[in-house]
Amino acid sequence: MAFSFAYFFCLLCAYYVLRPIRDEMGIQGGVENLQWLFTATFISMLCTVPAFGWLCSRYPRAKLLPIVYIFFIFNILLFYLCYRFAWIPPAYLARVFFVWVSVFNLFVVSVFWSFMVDLFDQEQGKRLFAFIAAGGSAGAILGPALTTLLVGSLGSVNLLLISAAFLSFALACIYKLRGWSLQRDEAQPEAIGGGIFDGIKRIAQSTYLRGICAYVLLYTTLATFLYFTQADIVRDTFVDSNERTRVFAIMDLITNVLTVSLQVFVTGRISTRLGMPVTLALVPMMLIIGFAVLSIYPVLIVLIIVQVLRRAGNYAIARPGREMLFSVLQRGEKYKSKNFIDTVVYRGGDAVSAWAHSGLAGIGLAASGIAAVGAVLSLVWLIIGWKLGQVRDRLGAIAERRTAQATAYVGKSVMRKYDA
Repeated sequence: MAFSFAYFFCLLCAYYVLRPIRDEMGIQGGVENLQWLFTATFISMLCTVPAFGWLCSRYPRAKLLPIVYIFFIFNILLFYLCYRFAWIPPAYLARVFFVWVSVFNLFVVSVFWSFMVDLFDQEQGKRLFAFIAAGGSAGAILGPALTTLLVGSLGSVNLLLISAAFLSFALACIYKLRGWSLQRDEAQPEAIGGGIFDGIKRIAQSTYLRGICAYVLLYTTLATFLYFTQADIVRDTFVDSNERTRVFAIMDLITNVLTVSLQVFVTGRISTRLGMPVTLALVPMMLIIGFAVLSIYPVLIVLIIVQVLRRAGNYAIARPGREMLFSVLQRGEKYKSKNFIDTVVYRGGDAVSAWAHSGLAGIGLAASGIAAVGAVLSLVWLIIGWKLGQVRDRLGAIAERRTAQATAYVGKSVMRKYDA
């Protein structure tokens, strides 16, 4: 548990050093081009997921995870060299960096949670996932704090090296957890096997997995609507690039402090006492209220409050709950289907909703009108989350009964041998 906490701490610290830089690169690449950047991210995911499926099919977890993290550490160092020696024109490098960080974030976090739901059973997940997620939130506090303090003196480029260092610490935690897992298991887990598109096939065959896809799509749509509005306001308010980076970092810092508070005092109690339906429906309920207020008062302070509450609620409540949805599934679904949902479905929702937002703005719909659309979509999101939570609780109860029956059968067999 301690090394899982440290793993997620280092991982999100590395990401949140990069995230404010990414948001600034999005503005440097042109706010009017954001929908194209979201589309490029989605296409990148379509190209990357089959490669990840191929790796899953041929390499056991013990080899797969280090390969993924070493690859991304190398990427960060390559970006550092490109910025330092101006190998690529700044505007193009900014766009490439924006897309890369968006891919990096989803892949490494998705692989982390796949590892966690594979290491811990569903009963352990209910008890421990909130604590482990708090480790990530603590890292998500340190990351933007470092960016806020150091971007003025070091500049954005040198912060890339700090991010690479934290990702290296996360890699060390992976090796430690891998060793513990191998000692616990009688034999080393083999490669998952199958084809590179097995994750997609399993989603097509499962109503439960398709429901998770719908839940993720609605989340990304609402997040994208708020992100576009945020980019417009920050661009129009601040002129200096480092100042904009600092503003994004401060927003991340406030969000993540609130997230840790929720994880320590709220998340575990919600999931264990109120159940999965409430856990998955809470954030949509907050967004129904938030978008309704935003449709009446579409001003900066309201937007910031809604954005902070949405992101903190997602990290502290909705995201751990969403990860628990996979704890009742098989390993192939935990890695292949889950990775497809966390990457292609997620970024596909980003791309579609980015163009949808541009279309709504293009027909003359103001921020208040788009917020009203967001309130309606939040209601649909709430209904899907509630239904998914009910199904997951039923599947969990079935799995627990089967485990109890298997344990009882083994116990009786042992007693018969003992009596004999």
